[in-house]
Amino acid sequence: MLANRRTPGPVRRLALAGLLACAGAPAHAQSIEPRVYAPAPVGLNFLVLAYADSTGGLATDNSTPLKDPRLHVHGPILGYARTFDLLGKLAKFDAILPAASLSGTATFQGQAVSREVKGLMDPLVRLSVNLLGSPALTAQEFRSYRQDLIFGASLQVGVPLGQYDDTRVVNLSAHRWSFQPEIGISKALGRWIVEFSTGVVAYTTNRDFFGGQHRHQDPIWSARTNVIYNFPSGPWLSVDTNYFTGGETTVDGRPENNLQRNWRVGTTFAYPLNASMSLKLNASRGVSARTGNNIDLVGVALQYRWASLR
Repeated sequence: MLANRRTPGPVRRLALAGLLACAGAPAHAQSIEPRVYAPAPVGLNFLVLAYADSTGGLATDNSTPLKDPRLHVHGPILGYARTFDLLGKLAKFDAILPAASLSGTATFQGQAVSREVKGLMDPLVRLSVNLLGSPALTAQEFRSYRQDLIFGASLQVGVPLGQYDDTRVVNLSAHRWSFQPEIGISKALGRWIVEFSTGVVAYTTNRDFFGGQHRHQDPIWSARTNVIYNFPSGPWLSVDTNYFTGGETTVDGRPENNLQRNWRVGTTFAYPLNASMSLKLNASRGVSARTGNNIDLVGVALQYRWASLR
C-alpha cells in the first residue's frame, strides 16, 4: 500500500496536486498546466526536478518569425513552491529555473539558419491566491476540508536572465520581461474536477533584437480548460486544452504580420511513489497554428513535498 497512516489522506494527496508545471515551463502562452488553484494547507513546500523535451518551433518565443522550424530543445528544470496564508486566503509562491540545449535549423527572412547552444532559459516566478472556496487552513483544519468551487487569481513574471546573443535570431532567452495575470475557477464533481482559466501575457520591448533592433510584441490572450479524474489511492489524470491569440510583433516599427491563433491539447498523469514523493508525466502538442511555429512537448517531473517546522 502507498498510504501512510500517519499522514492525513487529504494532506497526502497534495503531494500529487501538481502545483508546479515544470515540464511545460518554456512555453508561457502555450501553458496547459492543470491544478494551478488546487487547495492545500499552508506551510507546505514543494521541490521539483523535471526534464522537458520539445520539437518543432521555438519553445522560448513562438512568435519569432521562423519558417519551417526544425528545432529540438531539451533539458532539466528546477522548481520550488510554498503555500502560505495571505490575509486569510490560501496563497502559493513558485519559482522555476529551466536550462536547455537547443539545436536545429529554420528559415529566417528567406535565409537558412542553424543553431546549437546550451545554457539557462528565462526563470519564471508566480504568486497565486485562492480568493473564494479555499481558505488558508492548517494541516489539521484541512483534514475536514472538501473542495466545491474555487475562484483564484495569479500573476506570473518571466525574468530575462537566460542565454541571449543579439547576433542570433534563435536564443534560449526572449530577452524581455513578461507579465501574465490570470483568473481561474476549479469545480469538484465527485472524483472529477473541471477547471477553466483565462489570462493575458504582456511583454516589454526587446531593445537588442538581432543586431540592436527594437522588437515589440502585442499581448497574447489565452483560455485553458482541464478535466481531471482522481483515481482511488492518489493518482490523477488530466486532459488539457489551451487556446491563445494575439501577439503580433513589430521590428523597428515594421509589422511582421504574425498574428497567432493557436490550439494545444495535452494530458498530464501524476502517480504517488510514497507519502512525500510523486511522479508526473505530461505531453502536449499543437493541433492548429496560424503562424506555423508549433511545438510538441513531453516532460517528466519528480516532486518532493514537506511541511515547514513551526
